[in-house]
Amino acid sequence: MSPSGAVPQGPGPPADDHALTPDERNDYARLRNREAMRHRKLRYAATSVLLVLAFVLSPLAVVATWADSQVSDTDRYVQTVAPLAREPAVQNAVTDRLTHRVVDNVDVNGITDALSNALSKAGAPPGVVDKSHLLAGPLKNALTTAVHDVVGKVVRSDQFAQLWDDANRRAHAALVKTLTGEGNSAVQAKGDAVVLDLGTVVDKVKQKLVDEGYEKAANIPDVDKSITLFQTDKLDDAQSGMRLLSVLGTWLPVTVIALAALAVWAAPSHRVALICAAVGIAVMMVVLLVGLVVARRIYLDSVPPTALPTDAATAVYDTFVRFLRNGTRTVLVTAVVVALAGYLYGPGRGARFVRSVTGRATGATGRAMARSGLRTGATGHWLETHRSWTTGIVIAAAAVTLMLWNYPTVACVALVLGITLLVLAVLAVLGAASTTDRAAPRP
Repeated sequence: MSPSGAVPQGPGPPADDHALTPDERNDYARLRNREAMRHRKLRYAATSVLLVLAFVLSPLAVVATWADSQVSDTDRYVQTVAPLAREPAVQNAVTDRLTHRVVDNVDVNGITDALSNALSKAGAPPGVVDKSHLLAGPLKNALTTAVHDVVGKVVRSDQFAQLWDDANRRAHAALVKTLTGEGNSAVQAKGDAVVLDLGTVVDKVKQKLVDEGYEKAANIPDVDKSITLFQTDKLDDAQSGMRLLSVLGTWLPVTVIALAALAVWAAPSHRVALICAAVGIAVMMVVLLVGLVVARRIYLDSVPPTALPTDAATAVYDTFVRFLRNGTRTVLVTAVVVALAGYLYGPGRGARFVRSVTGRATGATGRAMARSGLRTGATGHWLETHRSWTTGIVIAAAAVTLMLWNYPTVACVALVLGITLLVLAVLAVLGAASTTDRAAPRP
């Protein structure tokens, strides 16, 4: 019992506030404010840590998802590499490489020597026999031109594109092994380079040469049937990184979303935290896009022209990372949309103006429907009184749709956003059409 006879009330104020002196009440208020500030600071600290983790992991999550799709989804991988067979720069590089390999294995000097011996046996003048060796250069040029034309026809044909797709589809298992450092088939690691075996294409070219009348092409020995796709002294590190990203490809995106959601939940102001999370992730996506540009320059500098012409190397890089770029842009646009939505739900003057305009527009439309006899009655009244719940459900459904969409693009985000806004507008109009004599609906 206290000296005044009042029963102690624990940490809260006494039941009889008049039992406290003014100084005691000021001390009590100061303690409560201090406790509230400490609690608020802890929430801000937790929110900051969670947001920083989400920001740092978001680019890795995008890259991991892309890498996982390339090594686990055969259709996605074939869709990635298919354009290379139809890329002029790559076609020219393959044509030149195969032409040189074939011509280099033809013994032009042996042909001229045989011609000299035949002329000598036929009794040709010595001058003619000696000049027969001068035919080596023109003969090689003519052979190069003829072979180049035949090879070019094969490489630029639809049949080559189909062979390319089929070969890559069959080689997808080999690609998986390559990314884990165990490649031993069509796509494989050799030293500091990743190469693609073109054995099927070479055999097709040899058969085409025979069909064109070059019967001797059937006797051409096996040539180098590989073409370098990537060459770097960091291949081992890249393989280790790809293995890690493949493992984390499924869980990193979930982790980022969970961290951002926890940050929003822990923040004193949920709306502000949502905007901060969206803006931060958008900034990190811009950083990732810049990083891809820098990586492109590093890759092109690492591939010598003797291994792959610059234009072909550019086409290879741009083709391989185009889905990564698209995914990054998709996340960027989604983050911007979330940030704008968070702002429009806030107290800003611009947000209030937009809400007011849309509220008046949907309300006027609904009342016009009601006056024309298209009243929604109890259903419309329920929609109007539960506007916040229906809005939340629609937005949540849109978010789940995007998360479950297989490889969404910017166009997919725009489609989902448009449908969401349309559904919200329809619900608002139906709510406003429940009666004709009530005030304008809430924005």
